[in-house]
Amino acid sequence: MSTSNPILLRVSNKKAYVWDIDDVAKLRVCHHICGVLAGTLPHLSQQNVFLGVPLLLMPEEVVLLVEKGLALLVDDKNAHHDPSAPALRKWDSDRLRVVERQLALAEEHEAKEALNPDRAMSEKAILKRKEREEKRARSVQPNTAETSQEIPEESLFANDSVPNLEGHSESLRAESPHRSSVTVPPQTFTSPYTIQVPGASSTFEWYDQSTHSFTTLAAAREAGIWDYPATPAEYARCGVFRDLWEQGYFMGGGIKFGGEYLVYPGDPLRYHSHFVASAIESPEAALRPLEIVAHGRLGTGTKKAHLLCEWDEDKESVTYYSIEWAGFG
Repeated sequence: MSTSNPILLRVSNKKAYVWDIDDVAKLRVCHHICGVLAGTLPHLSQQNVFLGVPLLLMPEEVVLLVEKGLALLVDDKNAHHDPSAPALRKWDSDRLRVVERQLALAEEHEAKEALNPDRAMSEKAILKRKEREEKRARSVQPNTAETSQEIPEESLFANDSVPNLEGHSESLRAESPHRSSVTVPPQTFTSPYTIQVPGASSTFEWYDQSTHSFTTLAAAREAGIWDYPATPAEYARCGVFRDLWEQGYFMGGGIKFGGEYLVYPGDPLRYHSHFVASAIESPEAALRPLEIVAHGRLGTGTKKAHLLCEWDEDKESVTYYSIEWAGFG
């Protein structure tokens, strides 16, 4: 299998990433390769539930895509060359132009807000209501001798201003020994206009991937950017992954369920996984009875069957054993 437009897997520290959102969609829809999104969303930099590009691929996914001719590996670090002075000046002028555009959008938004006082008043009303709720919550707390001498926060933050407490720190400690500082309520700032975030660095003039791309794992291994698989266990994982993939399954990481992969009958956004797969490196590999019991109980407890996938390097085939826990009565 080959393609005239291979997907670029940009390698950094021997991990492969996909930065193009169209390639991310193509991998999932056309090649049932999911990966894991590992990037931060620009407007939600503190959360870690919904992430963005780049897409981080499992090593087995990378090996499969390269062996099938669906992707090629790019040495991302060495593809970046030292920029020339004219290229840097052009990049800086483009950056300043974007900044000026953002400032113009901000001024335009402020002008619209000035012409629409009703919206501003509604926002102020929301803030006032929030302040009243916080005061009400504080008022229901029991008053004690230790807190009776504290300075009321209403007086500290009168007229929406915070006084300079640096010269009064000693007197505050004397009046209230259990109060070491005054906490200013946090404020939330939201951006009223779109923030332009620079795209991937592959668009820079000093980025050239033509001499740092590899279509085979052997070439990438020789260049020192990729070394997976290297052990019998890693070869077994790649063989098992490829065999399940060729049968039409989607795979995800299965470490939380005691295996190498979670096996889905379709897109994980639509289906639950049916199996947890563990790769056994050879037919002669030892397997302890306690492992079989543990896999069976864990799989059944999570409403899955556990697959023991025995890889035979000589025959390049996989033998599957399904384990489910059954009660005896």
